[in-house]
Amino acid sequence: EVQLVESGGGLVQAGGSLRLSCTVSGLSFDDYGVGWFRQVPGKEREGVSCISPTDDFIYYLPSVKGRFTISSDSAQNMVYLQMNRLIPEDTAVYYCAADTVCGTSWLVPPYDYSGQGTQVTVSS
Repeated sequence: EVQLVESGGGLVQAGGSLRLSCTVSGLSFDDYGVGWFRQVPGKEREGVSCISPTDDFIYYLPSVKGRFTISSDSAQNMVYLQMNRLIPEDTAVYYCAADTVCGTSWLVPPYDYSGQGTQVTVSS
């Protein structure tokens, strides 16, 4: 059974930082790209970032590029999203996800697997 469990969300002031973590089980990082997407109630989901199975490609949503950094640890089955210089527009539920493809298509769901999500709220 594939499981993805997120942690690390919370409330932060604009300009602050948060680090999201995701524990992945039941799949191999050699076969799946892993990453994050987010959703605001009433709006479409949007892919934030992913790392390809071979670690040779990283995708970032243009609005987060330069502020967010994705990383993974295949030995520990962990995926991280370091979020710096947060702005109120980053407020959303953030989901960890896995898919056989990590590319510019990550911007638009669906994804093969995803977690339950963690709330990130950025106050102005």
